[in-house]
Amino acid sequence: MDNGMEAMLETYLYETNSLLDALDELLVNDEKIGDFSSDDVNEIFRSMHTIKGSSAMMEFNSLSTIAHHIEDLFFYIRDKGIESLDPDHKKELFNLMFRSGDYLRSEVQKVENGTPLSEDKDIDSFANEINGFLKKISGAADEAAKDAPAQQAPGAVSENSGLPDDAAAACFLHIFLDDGLGMENLYAFMIINALQEDEIVFRCYPEDIETNPETSAEIVDSGFYLAFDSQETAEQAEQALKTQAHIRSYEFVENSKKKEAPKPQAVPAEVKPAAPVTPVAPAPQSGPVAPAPAASQAKAPAAHAPVKQSLISVNVSKLDSLLDMVGELVITESMVTSAPELNQLSRDSFDNFMKSARQLHKLTDDLQNIAMSLRMVPISGVFQKMNRIVRDMKQKLNKDVRLIIEGENTEMDKNIVDSIQDPIMHIVRNSMDHGIEETVDERIRAGKDPQGELILSATHTSSEVVITVTDDGQGMDPAKLLAKAADKGLLTKPASEYTKKEALNLIMLPGFSTNQTVTEFSGRGVGMDVVNKNIEAVGGTFSLDSDLGVGTTVTMRIPLTLAIMDGMKVTVGKSIFTIAIANIRQSFKVTPDQIIYDDYGNEMVERMGSFYPIIRLHRFYSLETEVTSLEEGILLWVEANDHSYCIFVDQLIGEQQVVVKPFPTYLNSYDLKNYGISGCTILGDGSISIILDVLGLHSAAIDEK
Repeated sequence: MDNGMEAMLETYLYETNSLLDALDELLVNDEKIGDFSSDDVNEIFRSMHTIKGSSAMMEFNSLSTIAHHIEDLFFYIRDKGIESLDPDHKKELFNLMFRSGDYLRSEVQKVENGTPLSEDKDIDSFANEINGFLKKISGAADEAAKDAPAQQAPGAVSENSGLPDDAAAACFLHIFLDDGLGMENLYAFMIINALQEDEIVFRCYPEDIETNPETSAEIVDSGFYLAFDSQETAEQAEQALKTQAHIRSYEFVENSKKKEAPKPQAVPAEVKPAAPVTPVAPAPQSGPVAPAPAASQAKAPAAHAPVKQSLISVNVSKLDSLLDMVGELVITESMVTSAPELNQLSRDSFDNFMKSARQLHKLTDDLQNIAMSLRMVPISGVFQKMNRIVRDMKQKLNKDVRLIIEGENTEMDKNIVDSIQDPIMHIVRNSMDHGIEETVDERIRAGKDPQGELILSATHTSSEVVITVTDDGQGMDPAKLLAKAADKGLLTKPASEYTKKEALNLIMLPGFSTNQTVTEFSGRGVGMDVVNKNIEAVGGTFSLDSDLGVGTTVTMRIPLTLAIMDGMKVTVGKSIFTIAIANIRQSFKVTPDQIIYDDYGNEMVERMGSFYPIIRLHRFYSLETEVTSLEEGILLWVEANDHSYCIFVDQLIGEQQVVVKPFPTYLNSYDLKNYGISGCTILGDGSISIILDVLGLHSAAIDEK
């Protein structure tokens, strides 16, 4: 596949997926109300028209065929009015549209995966279902009604005059495209589709532009025609053409078969190829005027042009490369400002250098913020998909549950948003399947609202996003969890020594489940170990809290981005470690009399009325250092998730923005994450600094004791 076709395919996939996501959200919202609005009917019609045309251009027959039949269905509904359907038909229409959306999405996924699309028999089977519903609501099997939106007014290009044989047309717009485009029928269809979205009524010749690639040669030689029933509609179309790209020129042509129509003046209008959205000079309303030169036309403002230029789509891989380059720039800046040669400069030279270095740091910081913001997307896309999950499970499980979404505009790194979609979906399914009570009677007996409630929320903190999934269901019983774990031999100490939180965390052990039966969705606990690992893979933490008879809350803390962070550099012997600033609460010195010991002889220190264990990094990692007594070094009070403790180090070097680098793949077998190591970074002098995982270090050094 050449670059042009690959870019076209990416654009097609992006547009089609966006339309299907919007369709899903529209259907879920309308089903809650129980009816379609006229605007929504028009929106679905336009979406299907767009998918039909673009899929036909890409020769994806299954997508274009099904979208065409849905378009036919909504043409009828739009024509007759949604109020013409009775409640039962509307309910059936909702179910049909959800299945149609799923069918189209599955076909798009086949395109993305490079697998063959559905065969004709499968397409016909689903198309017949759509047609059967159309016949049911129309009360007739007239094929002409079914094909209404696809029919154009009769007309063919006349061999004698070159104009379409369309007696109803008052005038034509004869349009020529830029030279050397390739696939001219595709560009012509894009222009036609844009005019149709503006609800301009016209007919196009050749009629089969959108389905017949052979029309490209005809468009190159003779252009293509738009036929209008009135001069006013043609002028409206002309205004819309001014915002379209790849148009070399166009002209009004009188229809000789409609003598009563006023004779419009031919006004060619060129668009410079170098500026595809450069507006065309307005055509005169009356009186002949000489064509304006191209240079003067380029200066004419167009009201809609800035809107079309305000958004562009960019491949994520390009953003990844940009962020990598910004990261290297941050490292290089650090190398320059910490170069040992600076000590040899005179006072004045050093001051001048530092002044320039501060300006460089400011520019680098601004560039980094912009590069990171380009990758930030709202989490609403993931949250809105949960609406569909809840809707389908409500019907299959016969449960009445309302989904409440909060903080859907919270932004996160695009890669992280993609990574957390499956974990959130799994948790929502668990809450619906086994969190919410099976029957309304159970909820009423428990003194609860008959309708269950599921809350999906996201909030920002300084460096992370906190996502919670809360249900008001039956909750989890720690005693049952401990009993199940004991049966499977998963307990590492007597059950009586487990805290409530430790008992709840048992569900994150591989293969752990309290379910007696397997459902088509998931059981509370089944696969939760995978969910936990997926969250940890993006640098996040996972925790849950549950009260028997009250409900369960699952909390995920996800970093905003994985690329660059603010870190504190510390030394232990000859080694340098980096700790995320977001995890540090305080740094302080201690005296021997401030140290206390627990029953097992572990060192602890008191801070703000609570006692926290101390981890000596030189002991844990077996590092040689001359700083072994607590009063000689320094303690860092750190916190991650709900774990707080103190880390003993030799000294602090200072705060620095660091670029997180993953370890080489051959180190994966050592499972460094379980030893409190999350990655590394390159310092200004070119040396390597290990980045500590505060939560992982706690698990490795304290939980295993």
